[in-house]
Amino acid sequence: MNGYSQEAARSHNFSQPGRPAMTRVALEPFAKAPHLRYVSLLDSLNTTGRETTTRFASVKPKSSRHKKHTSLVNTMAAQPVTAPASEPFAPTQRLSILHGPRDPPLVDLSLGELLELQTYQHGTKECLVIPWTGARWTYNELNQQSLLLAQALLKMGIKAGDRVGVMAGNCEQYAAIFFAVSRIGAILVILNNTYTPSEAMYAVQFSKCKILFTTKQIGRLDNRRFLEQLANEVNGPKIVMIRGDTSGYETYDDLIKSSSRQSPRELHLAMSKVVPHQVCNLQFTSGTTGRPKAAMLTHHNVVNNARFIGDRMRLTPDDCLCCPPPLFHCFGLVLGMLSVITHGAKIVYPAEVFDVQATLKAVIEENCTALHGVPAMFDSLFQAAPDDFKSSKIRTGIVAGAPVPRYLMELMVNRLGMREFTSSYGLTEASPTCFNAFTDDALGKRLTTVGTLMPHASAKIVDRDGNVVPLGERGELCMAGYQLQAGYWNNSEKTNEVMVRDSAGVLWLHTGDEAVFSEDGYCTITGRFKDIIIRGGENIYPLEIEERLMAHPSISQAIVVGLKDEHYGEVVGAFVQRAENSEKPTFLELKDWVRQRLGGHKSPAHVFWLGEDGVPGNVPLTGSGKVRKFEMAKLGDELLKKSRSAKL
Repeated sequence: MNGYSQEAARSHNFSQPGRPAMTRVALEPFAKAPHLRYVSLLDSLNTTGRETTTRFASVKPKSSRHKKHTSLVNTMAAQPVTAPASEPFAPTQRLSILHGPRDPPLVDLSLGELLELQTYQHGTKECLVIPWTGARWTYNELNQQSLLLAQALLKMGIKAGDRVGVMAGNCEQYAAIFFAVSRIGAILVILNNTYTPSEAMYAVQFSKCKILFTTKQIGRLDNRRFLEQLANEVNGPKIVMIRGDTSGYETYDDLIKSSSRQSPRELHLAMSKVVPHQVCNLQFTSGTTGRPKAAMLTHHNVVNNARFIGDRMRLTPDDCLCCPPPLFHCFGLVLGMLSVITHGAKIVYPAEVFDVQATLKAVIEENCTALHGVPAMFDSLFQAAPDDFKSSKIRTGIVAGAPVPRYLMELMVNRLGMREFTSSYGLTEASPTCFNAFTDDALGKRLTTVGTLMPHASAKIVDRDGNVVPLGERGELCMAGYQLQAGYWNNSEKTNEVMVRDSAGVLWLHTGDEAVFSEDGYCTITGRFKDIIIRGGENIYPLEIEERLMAHPSISQAIVVGLKDEHYGEVVGAFVQRAENSEKPTFLELKDWVRQRLGGHKSPAHVFWLGEDGVPGNVPLTGSGKVRKFEMAKLGDELLKKSRSAKL
């Protein structure tokens, strides 16, 4: 493994001291039938546990060959119920340490095995619907497309461990590419559609992609400048056009057609060598500091995380999930497509990129029972929906990425009928979900927390010295368990910074997020740990100041950062956006507004109006829409320096 050994990757994922060992179903008896070796795992996908109840009916095998399938079908079919009071969510010894449930057991499946097994179960059932392309693929069709493409990739010289890139909007080919690359042991490098040509070039060069699947246009993004730059690269990847204007390039369809005439022998051999703890995906972090890092995720990581996500939503084969978030993000890929496939359900990607009208149309026409999105997406939907818009089918879905305002939650419940929506927290390096609410948690819990810990995970909150804080105190959230990344690609230094073993030998991921645990095991994210402002030795939390400023009728956006100060070390600085058609409050009015609810030391020492008085109007964002606060703090320091120079 380039830059990070296979042994190191394994050590980050196998069972750790103090944690339950993972379930490993023996595969050796089927080694001579490599493309069927996973069949005995059917029991692992449907086992029941504390979180689950049996969901699938028993499967009657048609032959002895298919008997092997039935054991795996029975491990995946599980449906969550409310966690009892004795659930291992309870904090340990009044300290901020949590351990998730031990049931259902982990399964040891590769992505190819997962798709093959679910195809056996649900072959003729619709799996993937893409209204904007007209595609309506069954499990059989997705499975077959990925097999043909995997065969074509082998013919092109792609081997286990090679990197294959994809930069495209939500489409059916994206799903086939994802499974095809993983089936032969190669690694899919997922590129963010919002990358500038220089950012995309960095990702391709850094990961040394041999092939790049893409399109000349992604929504409104013109990709041709990036493609022109790639054409000038001596050792650049081979470009394969997925759809649209494909002139001058080999196409996805060309590969599928050529593959249909090949013998599958080489493919079966390649698939037989894939093991679940191999890296299958390089997922670039959106990174609020510096260049993005490439998290190495394994088959084992994402398959199990997707199962548990679907369990928390109570997904069944009768469900249909509408998923506007992009496939290049873990939200659209793992919380979306994989959570659906692990539960034999159906997913709809309404448009190439987020489109309000296409989403509203898909919700109604596809009879969707679940809907994913970040709060801003839901807000856009409600603003655009006609007054009489109401879905009678939607019951659940995940809202994540930012706190959910109460008014938005009320609209989700009353207008969409999403009485079983769930809140969630995760990060790329944890594959991604760490905490998720149950569908029957109290609305207040789903509104103010990110739920409880997922199965087979552990969490703790530490102070700046790494000591576990008492229950109820804020600190940095750390995660341990099966879902941790194998490390950052070719970056052992950054890997060792965030992944640290404790004295008991347990590997912990330092998330960089600030959180607090409640008595009953619920987690509330209170901000970025690195964003904490230390004013004269006292910790100040930007999120609570931002929320207070946002409550002012004249402010539509607030970003709070720490600014350098000779006396206090740091003081509160606020970048604010004036609401449309509103009067601009004075500096003293805003300070008083904050003081009414928060301490005087938390009121802004400096206020900058975005787009006014020489302050830029554009806010620097990551690819997933997070504010790059370190850039805002740098801007604030520069503005203050200019102001002081002008006064001299």
